[in-house]
Amino acid sequence: MEVVIITGLSGAGKTKASDWFEDKGYYCIDNMPPALIKNFIELAMTGKKKISKAAFVVDIRGGEFFGDMREMITALESDANIDFKIVFIEASDEALIRRFNEARRNHPLSASSITREAIQNERKLLEELRSHAHFVIDTSSLKVAELNAELEKIFSSKTKKDSFVLKFMSFGYKHGMPTEADWVIDVRFIPNPYYVSSLKKLTGNNKKVAHYVLKQDVTIEFVNRLQEIIKKLVPCYVKEGKYSLTVAFGCTGGQHRSVTLANELYKIFTAEGWRVTLEHRELH
Repeated sequence: MEVVIITGLSGAGKTKASDWFEDKGYYCIDNMPPALIKNFIELAMTGKKKISKAAFVVDIRGGEFFGDMREMITALESDANIDFKIVFIEASDEALIRRFNEARRNHPLSASSITREAIQNERKLLEELRSHAHFVIDTSSLKVAELNAELEKIFSSKTKKDSFVLKFMSFGYKHGMPTEADWVIDVRFIPNPYYVSSLKKLTGNNKKVAHYVLKQDVTIEFVNRLQEIIKKLVPCYVKEGKYSLTVAFGCTGGQHRSVTLANELYKIFTAEGWRVTLEHRELH
């Protein structure tokens, strides 16, 4: 039996994802207590009308029941009769705040209007669950049709390259490290364009800054070696049941070097046909 857990941040698009799975013939259930999922699956597999695939939306709305997630995941992962996947849906703070304000809804962790603090609290509560996710989809800039296309690629793909998602992001250490990153790479070893007067007020999205960073011998060697490492390790991640990798490049302010490196790796892997996303945290 194929079982998909749809989870993630409130307002990120879990309901839209559930709609896609329902259209594809999955038996979908929203907000079922995690402890009851295993029981439902057992009934579905032994009943008169057997269910071959099901999708469950599980998130912090479950309250105290949400704490049963770890035991539920362990049980499903160890069951040889179940093809189990977790899809984690997320979005930037800015996108979530905009969506809640437009819909005039309250956040599950906020008694009144949406706040950045409520979103950060939810991210912390979901950190462990996110680490178990097979697929992570950032919907910050995705329309519903584009989210559907992402799900189509993931669950209809035939090759590892098509199903694995690489996410490159940039950030500034002075603003804190990104908790969602699998790899955090410090690129402050590269000469800083900030100290070049003509480049100081620009960002890594500017061709002059990119040229300055990428022309350095140490940058050239670093980019080449990082490509090789990623390509060699992706099959290892897939073998262990992980289908996404978030690589975060950090520099001091998240404006020059980290942006340039994230852009460069994004271009390289996109050109080779990989599924890649890009985020510049400090440029929002």
